[in-house]
Amino acid sequence: MTDLAAVKRALAAQRIETPSWAFGNSGTRFKVFAQEGVPRTPEEKIADAAVVHRFTGVAPTVALHIPWDKVDDYRALGEYAKSEGVAIGAINTNVFQDNDYKLGSVTNPDAGIRRKATDHLLEAIDIMDQTGSRDLKLWFSDGINYPGQDDLRLRQDRLHAALQEAYDRLGDDQRFLLEYKLFEPAFYATDIPDWGTSYAHCVELGEKATVCIDTGHHAPGTNIEFIVAFLLRQGKLGAFDFNSRFYADDDLMAGAADPFQLFRIMYEIVRGGALDPSYGINFMLDQCHNIEAKIPAIIRSVLNIQEATAKALLVDRDALFQAQAEGDVLEANAVLMDAYNTDVRPILAEVRADAGLDPDPVRAYKASGYQEKIVAERVGGEQAGWGA
Repeated sequence: MTDLAAVKRALAAQRIETPSWAFGNSGTRFKVFAQEGVPRTPEEKIADAAVVHRFTGVAPTVALHIPWDKVDDYRALGEYAKSEGVAIGAINTNVFQDNDYKLGSVTNPDAGIRRKATDHLLEAIDIMDQTGSRDLKLWFSDGINYPGQDDLRLRQDRLHAALQEAYDRLGDDQRFLLEYKLFEPAFYATDIPDWGTSYAHCVELGEKATVCIDTGHHAPGTNIEFIVAFLLRQGKLGAFDFNSRFYADDDLMAGAADPFQLFRIMYEIVRGGALDPSYGINFMLDQCHNIEAKIPAIIRSVLNIQEATAKALLVDRDALFQAQAEGDVLEANAVLMDAYNTDVRPILAEVRADAGLDPDPVRAYKASGYQEKIVAERVGGEQAGWGA
């Protein structure tokens, strides 16, 4: 039987990181639809992230993206975040927008460009030192579009050299999270195309190197929960970038396209004892809200992850393990489906009420007047959106 009190404690302790870039104007490569009231500065992004935390109670950190969130004084930015009731989370690097990176960044055949890209990774660690961040998030768009364009093995050697230099620069309480992506913008061969490649590099480097799973970065039909289970077993799962996708890297609201998949992923997290923040996994949203309002979409995403988690916590694991041991295929599946089909919104409403929060964060945000306030105040100036 499931201990409902334990479920509520686990939900109250859950932590989900929000991304600064999701609050600004962002979208597809074809069009970015600008919205009123979006942040003009990193401080305003943090202020919006703090609002999400105030209404949900489970989003106390905000990830930064450099140079999109570049400031002169990162210590002061960290103090500002603290004054708003949140903290700086992962520092995300950007080695994909500069013209120099057309043929790659750390895997580029030009040694000077590789040096430039690696120096940016080291710069990000300096920012971690100043903000108190534990996590360095690394994603590389590096790859090639045509057979023969570059040497596949040499590119892996160059990648390792850059990763090793960044790894050696990390402090004792810091780590990096190595993300992967099946394709785009490289289409013939991506230098880190899958979790196995990321895992192999992390194993070679050491315990401070862990894998980041982006739920939108896989081939259709990929069993992501298997990847989760495997990496947890190996102690190499460091982070998630949660989003939803219908075809590729769509970066829609988490749980929008396949909430059952999100439930299955969260079950493996619960099953592996990795939900508690003390385990160390960084559960982060990585989304671009192009046609929907920014803050409500992020709140909805947080709620979707909470609902999937609540259902995962309600799985009767004793009954499931017994059915599995007996080879009772239908009963084992039924145990999972019973949990998934449970309406967990009342449980989550109780968790929020116990924390002094409105049981309906979306409704509370709409009634707060914050959206109208930022639309009125954030007029003029350059909006800090995609690529800013």
